[in-house]
Amino acid sequence: MQQSASAHVSDHGHDHGHVDQEGLKILGFWIFLVTDVLLFATLFAAYSVLRTHTNGGFTAKEFEIPTFVIETFILLISSFTSGLAVLSMHKNDKKGLISWLVVTAALGAVFVGLEISEFTRMAADGATITKSAFLTSFFSLVGTHGLHVSFGILWMIGLIVQLSKRGITAVTKRKVSIISLYWHFLDAVWIFIFTIVYLMGVM
Repeated sequence: MQQSASAHVSDHGHDHGHVDQEGLKILGFWIFLVTDVLLFATLFAAYSVLRTHTNGGFTAKEFEIPTFVIETFILLISSFTSGLAVLSMHKNDKKGLISWLVVTAALGAVFVGLEISEFTRMAADGATITKSAFLTSFFSLVGTHGLHVSFGILWMIGLIVQLSKRGITAVTKRKVSIISLYWHFLDAVWIFIFTIVYLMGVM
């Protein structure tokens, strides 16, 4: 009897430690997100100061409207599908969760592909990162966002593999919630880029 009581206490202690660890991981993610907000705020500030420093070359008026409108549309849809993935998770629908994560990652990949082709086209026209202070700040801001999206896609693929093997557990639930939050954050940053860099640029 005593042995089972002590086993129960040790189990309870183990659970408590597990909960603490999960809580710490979520806290760690929030700290990461705050530092990311500061990083993007700095890049936006630099862009705002340098956007008129075009060195007589490529200006914001030359951005191709269809490209950035399509990119925005794709990212907004991917934010919606990541929300559907979380809904499937809450319904304990593993198949639905994995399917929506696959769709979200695929849309993210299309977005990155469009961004790379936009950068390549600009570089081919002589608008490279070293050409002017404006282009340096543009590529730094938009490129950093693109790298974050690429990282999110890889993270999602890893999570899809984990979900296929382990299913919906407390750990995978936390990871899905975090990746969804991260994805919505990137979507919010893109809305600022869309407005400040592209829309205000072409006006």
